[in-house]
Amino acid sequence: MTIRRYDIVSDTHGYLSPELLDALQGADVIVHAGDICSPSDYRTLSDIARVQMCLGNNDWAYDYGPTAKTRKIFYASELRWQVSHYRQRLNLQMSDIAICGHTHTPFVERDEWTDTLVMNPGSPTYPRRSRPSMGRIVCDDGEIIEAKIITLG
Repeated sequence: MTIRRYDIVSDTHGYLSPELLDALQGADVIVHAGDICSPSDYRTLSDIARVQMCLGNNDWAYDYGPTAKTRKIFYASELRWQVSHYRQRLNLQMSDIAICGHTHTPFVERDEWTDTLVMNPGSPTYPRRSRPSMGRIVCDDGEIIEAKIITLG
């Protein structure tokens, strides 16, 4: 039994609030769905936990190294993860968990065709139609135990 906590953020746009940084403490992995817009913010998040990130429309690959792409695919907690800034670029048939951003509007749902968990954590910096937010997914060896949106502020 290996329970892992994945904290999900997107669209931080160069600002990590003290409340967000506080909420991220204790994460095993931070998943960032693009528009981080700051190499120093990337380093700050990396000091908290391992970061899995994709590039957003306001990010430049040379700021984050050769592994930073517009879509990130990785395997963790015996689950297939996929991260893309744009939901329409996610291939839900090849993932158990799919993370997107861009709209700054949080949601968490199960895709009706693939049963993939799909999450947009919203934005902790510039929310739209909601309060500042992030997501959290807790997994245990191939099983999603919890997936939720956390309202900040």
